[in-house]
Amino acid sequence: MSANSLQSYAPLLIHLIAAMLLSGALLLASVLVGWRRPNRAKQEPYECGVPPSGDAREPFSVKFYLVAMVFILFDVEAIFLYPWAYIFRDLRWFGFVEMMMYIAILLVGYIYLWKKGALDWNR
Repeated sequence: MSANSLQSYAPLLIHLIAAMLLSGALLLASVLVGWRRPNRAKQEPYECGVPPSGDAREPFSVKFYLVAMVFILFDVEAIFLYPWAYIFRDLRWFGFVEMMMYIAILLVGYIYLWKKGALDWNR
C-alpha cells in the first residue's frame, strides 16, 4: 500500500480513537460519580415490569424457536432482495429466474411450517 492510500484511512482511525476515548471517559465518570445504594428491589431481575415468578431455566415451547427462525429467514430474504433489485437490469432474465427460485424455496419452507401448525398459536 502506498502512503497516499494509508492517509485515506486516517479519519477513520481518528474517529475510532475518539469513540474509544469518549466511551472510556463516560464509563469512568459513571463509576466515580454514580451512587451505590444497593437494595433488594434493585438486585432483583427485571422482567418487563412483571414480578418474576418460577424458575429461570423453564423450557420454552419449540414454536418460539420456529417463529424466531422464520423471522430470521425472512429478514435474510429482505437483505438479499435489496442488492438484487439494485442490479436487476444488469442480470436480466438470469437474475429474474434466480430470484424466483430463491423465493420458491422460501415459499416451500413457509408452506411446510404452515402445514405442520408451527404458526398456529391457538392449539
